[in-house]
Amino acid sequence: MRNVWTILACPRCQGALASNGMVLAGSAWSTRVRFLGTSTKLPKKLKYAGAVPTIKLIEESGEAERIIRKGVVWRLPKIYLKLSKYRLTGLVVLTAMAGYGISPGVVSMDTLLWLSLGTGLCAGSANAINQILEIPYDSMMGRTKNRVLVREQISIPHALMFAAVSGLGGVTILASMVNPLTAALGGFNLLLYTAVYTPLKRYTIANTWIGSIVGAIPPMMGWTGSMGSLGAGAWLLGGLLFSWQLVHFHSLSWSLKGDYGRGGYQMAASLNPTLCRKSMLRHSLALIPLCTVAPMLDVTTWWFALDSLPLNCWFAWKSWQFYNNSDNKSARRVFQLSLFYLPALLCLMIINKKNLHTAYDEDANKDNQEEHQTGMIQMNSGGISSGVVQVMVTDDHNTTNC
Repeated sequence: MRNVWTILACPRCQGALASNGMVLAGSAWSTRVRFLGTSTKLPKKLKYAGAVPTIKLIEESGEAERIIRKGVVWRLPKIYLKLSKYRLTGLVVLTAMAGYGISPGVVSMDTLLWLSLGTGLCAGSANAINQILEIPYDSMMGRTKNRVLVREQISIPHALMFAAVSGLGGVTILASMVNPLTAALGGFNLLLYTAVYTPLKRYTIANTWIGSIVGAIPPMMGWTGSMGSLGAGAWLLGGLLFSWQLVHFHSLSWSLKGDYGRGGYQMAASLNPTLCRKSMLRHSLALIPLCTVAPMLDVTTWWFALDSLPLNCWFAWKSWQFYNNSDNKSARRVFQLSLFYLPALLCLMIINKKNLHTAYDEDANKDNQEEHQTGMIQMNSGGISSGVVQVMVTDDHNTTNC
């Protein structure tokens, strides 16, 4: 017969319990421990777990359930952040904000805040659904085995409710507070990530290219949030993010191809290493002409093409080293550089934004024109005053003669 106990313990305690042969399932604040035997007393080997003073052992009862529910409510914000993959969601929001800032439209802080909130909710919803669909596979991988759904820190229905509220809320905010086109892009990207990219990960290596499209859309949403339409600049931003995403993810998957293999995911790094290496090199080189096109499309000044050239050459050089060495060390270096490359490139685009410099030039010209007009008025005023004085002197002279 199996006796079931509920142990309220910290993560360190759980690790000690697991190392002593306990079968653990649950969360960081409540762990169900099952062991063989008929005794209702604490097993001796639990006493040697090294964490007995911080463990409270309770039989399955109403008190245990009450404590567990209270712990869940207290930790919900942290659980929601993990469920939405807050780091990835934050990166998505930053690229959308960058797209808004790079566009030639007038910056409105209200619109920017609503755009950021709506984009973040859509991204969080997509990431939550992704984790729900991949629970059995995440449990097999080292990098994902501690996710909140794998550890049962939150129920699947609860996670689904969170995803539904976030997704609907995000699209609604974008449609009502930004514009319908941006909302349509957000909804499309949510479906593309959850209904196409996530299932394809187990069937074809093409999932990486689909995932790169997903990563390319947020900066386009930022552009449409400002302009209300998809211009050439929006497609340029999408192209830059698409190429960056491929280099970024190929380098990550190369370092973790063993882990992805255990999860049953189809990655080019494992199934077609040559294609993976070539794709990384091609798209790192493609970033150079894409940056050169930016001033031709009046998105940036020509200084951007010059300023971004050293950064692009550095990125291409690291990809070339990986192409030649094809080892994990080179892949990790490309991945680490990619994390620096993207924010640096977007900052350079904002600094060298075309209409930003045009606005400065227009303001300077306007100031010069106002100064010139003021000077002319003063000169004319001086001439008029001199004429008046001359007339008055002449009149006085004539009056005297009379």
